[in-house]
Amino acid sequence: MNLIRSRLTVGNLLGQRVRGMCNKLPEAKPEVSPAAPAQESRPLFKTPGYRPSNMDRKILLWAGRFKTADQIPETVSFEMIDNARNKIRVKAAYLMMALTIGACVLMVIMGKKAAGRNESLTVYNLEKKAKWREELEKEKTQ
Repeated sequence: MNLIRSRLTVGNLLGQRVRGMCNKLPEAKPEVSPAAPAQESRPLFKTPGYRPSNMDRKILLWAGRFKTADQIPETVSFEMIDNARNKIRVKAAYLMMALTIGACVLMVIMGKKAAGRNESLTVYNLEKKAKWREELEKEKTQ
């Protein structure tokens, strides 16, 4: 019902558009005269030289971009640093995945060994509760 009321207003019936909460009229864009002198076309973004920090130098070495720290120039492009960081980020992600899978396999092996020794959380909980009951009985008798 509200949708119908909002579409059937007096202004809408007279040809005015519904613009919601905004009452600001759209601004007209100024037209560029064809007689205006054309500026020289130049690149919109020029990558400046970037002086790598000590950590950036280590990242460049770990990423395999340079063999030794002496080969790293004083200024490098930001894209080179960014690519090296991305490569290290991917290597770290792969390492974490491998460690997670290894830990899961280790937990499965340890769980199977514990099951072979008839150790389980249920047995531990029952033993602990029995111990607590004995302690309560001793306190009540004293």
